[in-house]
Amino acid sequence: MNSVIKNTFFLLILLMLASCVSKKEIIYFQNDEIDQSRVSNSYKTIIKPDDVLQITITALDTEAVRPFNLSAVTYSATSNSAMGVAQQQTYLVDTNGEIDFPVLGKLNIGGLSRDEFIAFLKDKLAPDYILNPNVNVRISNYKITVLGDVRSPGSYPIPNERITILEAIGLAGDLNISAERSNILVQREQDGEKIQYRVDLLSKNIFTSPVYYLQQNDVVYVEPNYARIQSASANSNTGLIISISSVLVALLTSISLLNR
Repeated sequence: MNSVIKNTFFLLILLMLASCVSKKEIIYFQNDEIDQSRVSNSYKTIIKPDDVLQITITALDTEAVRPFNLSAVTYSATSNSAMGVAQQQTYLVDTNGEIDFPVLGKLNIGGLSRDEFIAFLKDKLAPDYILNPNVNVRISNYKITVLGDVRSPGSYPIPNERITILEAIGLAGDLNISAERSNILVQREQDGEKIQYRVDLLSKNIFTSPVYYLQQNDVVYVEPNYARIQSASANSNTGLIISISSVLVALLTSISLLNR
């Protein structure tokens, strides 16, 4: 009888230990000092297919820039006529990395940084079309996606086009306590290929990672830890079995005491 009680207690202890998470698996940035020589504070916004660009051209000669700043139009269902609206025209970067820009026609801009594109467009405009043009470019559909074991998974628009992986996790409400912090996956599309990076949030090396600054359409995936996976894959009756085992232990203990 005593051996049955001991074995049941041992089983319960194992089940409780399996669901525990140690402090070392939770605390961020645990190792040595950050190597400042390897930390980069620069980041680039790279223009990619499926980006939606807002491009604004300004100059002292307002008439000269008018053909390059088209307004979006809507169509009236009743009169079938086009009506201008106070909305900036946007340009979708196609799968070849091109946009169809007014007057200039097809422009291949895929893979350029925003600064490179601005310089490229200024070179196209001046001096033949506009004298001393100013060019502003913004990606209107810039977003990142955070999935997995976080509090609020989803896609998040980034209006300022600058975000770190830590800020992205913050947007998603931080990791759940059951998340695997040492093996965060970042998936990025680069030169038409899907590239995957692994990031360890427990290490200060995160600050020197090539994905510390995220790019548009990056996907951050947080895996659940081993205990969470085991819990999810366990039979749905596990809780009931533990409860029955606890009652059985109490009952066997009572019987053992009565038999003494």
